Amino acid sequence: MNDDRADAPATRLVWDLPVRVTHWSLVACVAGSWATHYAGAGWFAWHQRCGQAVLVLASFRILWGFVGTRHARFASFLRGPHQVLDFLRRRGPEEGPGHNPLGALSVVAMLALLLLQAVSGLFANDEIALSGPLYGWISQATSNRVTSLHHANADWLLVLLVLHVATVLWYALARRKPLVKAMITGRKPASAVPPGEELAGSRLMLAAAIAAALTGLLALAIRAAPQAVISLY
Repeated sequence: MNDDRADAPATRLVWDLPVRVTHWSLVACVAGSWATHYAGAGWFAWHQRCGQAVLVLASFRILWGFVGTRHARFASFLRGPHQVLDFLRRRGPEEGPGHNPLGALSVVAMLALLLLQAVSGLFANDEIALSGPLYGWISQATSNRVTSLHHANADWLLVLLVLHVATVLWYALARRKPLVKAMITGRKPASAVPPGEELAGSRLMLAAAIAAALTGLLALAIRAAPQAVISLY
């Protein structure tokens, strides 16, 4: 009897569980934020919940980029301009354990825009009756400027997300590299991951502590914010 596993390509763990959960949770929450925004005022509470979840998730991923597992850390995949240019000219390595140099820049840009979108939403208003939970901390004029930023940033974020999806599809269809599967299983082909660079664990206790602390801080900030009423004049 043949063992089918013997013919399966060897893989090694690269993306820890917190990175994968954060990634797919962001996908769901960003989609939810857009859907509830266009669904009308009756969905505003859910729009806020999705935005606050994005804030916690993006903040977590940024912190995890400094204290997380090896390939989650920015220091492991961020590269300088020369290496990015070499990659674009196909003089750099085709594949490595973590993100390629260009993908690393897109990760940082996306996290920055997600963080800006979520934070600005806390202070934004619709100039009618709805506002973010921290609206009371600032003047209406300042909130109006933040709201304009919130709307403009949403367009830039959409452009970046479309480019991200297009790149993933190109890698899957043209390059035959299953990036989506890697972000689900956390594993990449052994040929791309030297034995010494495979992850041994996901540091789940640390991840849970960071996530709980961020959630608690956001809840305290919202609870401490003064009540405010939008002025129509």
